[in-house]
Amino acid sequence: MRAHYETMIRDNDRKVKKALRIQNRDAQSAFCGGFPDEDGLYHARYALYLLKNMTAAYCNEQSVYFKDERVAERILSGLSFVERNQHEDGLFDLIKCNFHSAPDTGFNLKELLPCLYYLRGRQRDGYEEQIYDRMYAIAGHAADGLLCGGFHTPNHRWVIASSLVVSADFFGKDEYAKGAESYLAEGIDCNEDGEYAERSAAIYNCVNNNAMIDLGTCTGKEEYFDHAVRNLRMMLTYMEPDGTVFTANSTRQDNGKRSYPSGYYWPYLYLGRKREIPEFVAFANRIYELTQENHLDAPDCLMEYMTHPELIDYESGAGYEPEDFRKLYRESGIVRARKGNVTYTLMKGKSNFLYFSNPSIDVALKIGGCICEHRAFQAEELIETEDGFRLKQVMHGWYYLPFKEPQGTSDWWKMDHAKREKKLGPDLSIEVEVHEVPDGVQVDFHLHGVEGAPFRIEAAVLGADHAEGEHFCMQKLKGSQILAKDGMIRFTNREDCLEIGPGFGTHSYLAGMFGSEGVDPNCFTLYFTDYTEFDRSIFIRNVE
Repeated sequence: MRAHYETMIRDNDRKVKKALRIQNRDAQSAFCGGFPDEDGLYHARYALYLLKNMTAAYCNEQSVYFKDERVAERILSGLSFVERNQHEDGLFDLIKCNFHSAPDTGFNLKELLPCLYYLRGRQRDGYEEQIYDRMYAIAGHAADGLLCGGFHTPNHRWVIASSLVVSADFFGKDEYAKGAESYLAEGIDCNEDGEYAERSAAIYNCVNNNAMIDLGTCTGKEEYFDHAVRNLRMMLTYMEPDGTVFTANSTRQDNGKRSYPSGYYWPYLYLGRKREIPEFVAFANRIYELTQENHLDAPDCLMEYMTHPELIDYESGAGYEPEDFRKLYRESGIVRARKGNVTYTLMKGKSNFLYFSNPSIDVALKIGGCICEHRAFQAEELIETEDGFRLKQVMHGWYYLPFKEPQGTSDWWKMDHAKREKKLGPDLSIEVEVHEVPDGVQVDFHLHGVEGAPFRIEAAVLGADHAEGEHFCMQKLKGSQILAKDGMIRFTNREDCLEIGPGFGTHSYLAGMFGSEGVDPNCFTLYFTDYTEFDRSIFIRNVE
């Protein structure tokens, strides 16, 4: 992977150039030595990220900053900033929300410890000796702080636990490894599908996989690698035709955001070689290619290569070719399917229950309408059929009945309404059947049990710049909407085309009741409407 490594050196040099430019050098400033992030905030996390880049550049013979004394002095200045922002208990703050934070201290150790391993294993010059000593003291103090513990989210446990076991290995202190045991005793939250609890395809999967690699390496227990391998196998089915990661199933801040899989590069490469999985190594190479094709920085793994030099000249002849698949991940409540350059996704418990994508146009499908508190279809069941899948929900109707006994108050808000009897019904049953057809899917809608309720099918289309039906033609689609009453509607851009339909429309009630989800302002929204009860079918097809 030498070509990858050398690109990472060049990209790292650009990051160091920026770091030197933005570093605060005002000796009278409380932020002296620090670096403002994209919001103009100074904090230890961002400083340590850049200091890791700068340390790699100073130590790497191929970097333009190799043995550059100015860089070394700036690293030492940056470490002074970090020292001033470390609390007496060893912990750091995530200044936007978490203070004296063990998990954020764990993230900081993830930047420090690779530098320390690398520096410990080489003949150090005078500057490197100072950098090593300062980082050693900060990291040791931080590891002590981790023993205080405390976390907020599932992934925080593995950040803390893995940082403790790596610190135990580096510093030779058994108390750190023992401190990790209480977190690890909860069991790793990676299900049989390979999904972690937060389902965070663009952010926290990567955090968890790196933690599993650290845990497996330092404990010698292969089962930690197994969790990461399962997730990496799953993620091969989460790649979209444009090379981004599907994120709409995430419970975290990456939900719905387009992201390339750069953070997966090192786990695929490292575990692909360790476990002899050629497909993983090939996909690591594909991730690198995606960064170059899309004019992005190469994966930020220079220090990882420097601490694992055996991988610099490791090469694999395997090329990555995406295969067609259709996977139902039962525990995760999601279907991922690919055929050629088209993917579709089905999800339980989500109002956007179907996604369909070609390389540059995406469609998200929703059924909107109101039955009591319900505002949109969210499947309670997702099962595989002979030629596709079935999703089902029953929207239960109900009404409160008067109390049979006095409640001691006439204040509605003080009454215990859980004690009320209810009149039940009517119920609306919604079944959606999805069948694979050439170049796409057929979607059958069956809504029965309540008569006369105005429901709508919403297709949010992203990436097209032209929409055309039998009776209309539209451009500048972003934020626009239309009710199409018949025919196929074709969406195009410079590269791709897909079509949806046939349209139908028996009413124009599109907004829904209060509490209904609004339209996505970045999308064009196509509507089909009818009154229940009804059976309808539409097709979503890629057009080449």
